[in-house]
Amino acid sequence: MSRPRPEPMQVVKQRRDAALAALVNSVPYIRFLNISFDRRGDELTGQMNFDQKLIGNPFLPALHGGATAAFLEMTAMMALNWQHLWPKIESGEIDPADLAAGKLPRQPKTIDFTVDYLRSGLPRDAYARATVARSGRRFASVRVEAWQDHKDRPFAQAVGHFLMPQGEDRRDAQKG
Repeated sequence: MSRPRPEPMQVVKQRRDAALAALVNSVPYIRFLNISFDRRGDELTGQMNFDQKLIGNPFLPALHGGATAAFLEMTAMMALNWQHLWPKIESGEIDPADLAAGKLPRQPKTIDFTVDYLRSGLPRDAYARATVARSGRRFASVRVEAWQDHKDRPFAQAVGHFLMPQGEDRRDAQKG
């Protein structure tokens, strides 16, 4: 009995990158805020690239609190989505080509999102990383921190709770 040959690492990386790109491109607000995501294995780091439109107080200058909160929420959502998609991408259950064609799974819905502003965000690139604290069939809790120069000195942090999408078979059963 012979085992199937493993895929070349480049093919695996391309599949993962294509899936992440499709997921990110499905949210127009991410493009508007100029947020990108760096993937290292199953871990994502969000980067909000500085733009003058993100300044809320031009006298300081400081990043707008709404832009900061949106950046944190988008990072939390992407981390949660990525955690749920990762095993399906790895097993081949989800084809990145289907994701790119717009056949995306339903997204979690935000129940609440609480932001702590620890200091003013400076007019430069910001980074964020989210940790999924709990994720079940119906509910998920995510923590996220944003920093600029030093990861140990966050300028904002947040906790979000999300309603997880139910499977297609469950929706069909409820209709009938």
